[in-house]
Amino acid sequence: MREPTHTADAPSSPAAVLSISPVVLPTPGRAVDLEVRVSAPVTGSDLPIVLLSHGQGSSNHLSSLNGYAPLAHHWAAHGFVVIQPTHLSSRSLDLDPDHPEAPLYWRSRAEDMTRVLDRLDAIESAVPQLRGRLNHDRVAVAGHSMGGHTASLLLGARLTDPDDGTEVNLADPRIGAGVLLAAPGRGGDAVTGFVAENYSFLLTMDFSTMTAPALVVAGDKDASAHLTVRGPEWHTDPYFLAPGPKSLLTLFDAEHGLGGVSGYDVAETTDENPERVAAVQRLTSAYLRSELRPGDTAWREACDALTADPHPLGRVESK
Repeated sequence: MREPTHTADAPSSPAAVLSISPVVLPTPGRAVDLEVRVSAPVTGSDLPIVLLSHGQGSSNHLSSLNGYAPLAHHWAAHGFVVIQPTHLSSRSLDLDPDHPEAPLYWRSRAEDMTRVLDRLDAIESAVPQLRGRLNHDRVAVAGHSMGGHTASLLLGARLTDPDDGTEVNLADPRIGAGVLLAAPGRGGDAVTGFVAENYSFLLTMDFSTMTAPALVVAGDKDASAHLTVRGPEWHTDPYFLAPGPKSLLTLFDAEHGLGGVSGYDVAETTDENPERVAAVQRLTSAYLRSELRPGDTAWREACDALTADPHPLGRVESK
């Protein structure tokens, strides 16, 4: 692993950001070519990479490369190259609902991220402003909701394919850390009958093999009653059921949108709170910085600041 140069240090104040989309990666055998958005600071080199997987929802374009601007822009402004694919599950693609993997394309989502890592050189060639500025050895994955499930698989979680009964291992060893935002928890008796019937791949989710470092972010009011019978605790399973090293950020009074991480002023955010979004931005970027740059103290400092706050927006525990 290459050592960072002084130009790679995250800026003390937000940098100007360039954002380019779509970058099209020809993908034979996929229903459509893979399109990604790339966001990066205008200056700097040796930049770590964050793969950001979108969730689902009622909006047409939040679940695509056009969503999650509050996270993508903030991370890019603080020294990361953020790559966002449009997964086949996106409403913006309007694909055949009878496809065997529809509607959530759980396997294809993880494969999209592996394809991105396989094609980083092509992405750099397509975006000349990035050429030679990415550190291919420092990669994290992040995802919200269904995107958190995708990130979990890439970090080492496994499941049983409901079609053929085989164990599925989609872990990518090139990914060194992750951020799981309002991610699904375990299956079995924790999920609703609707999930068992329609999203049966969630029934066998196993976090015991998810050994990569990760920050799990969960709202203590995120009941997700259409998915689980366990209430908000379900979204903490990727922390409690996986081996360390892991950290759990519990956000007080937060629902599934975590204050509005999927986009600015979106109608489906039931707990809109700019201060909460700012806390997610600040804490996740600090975590990513420390995980991708060994020796960096940003995460410890952010946790100390949260603990010292007389009116904290959440709490952190680690193992």
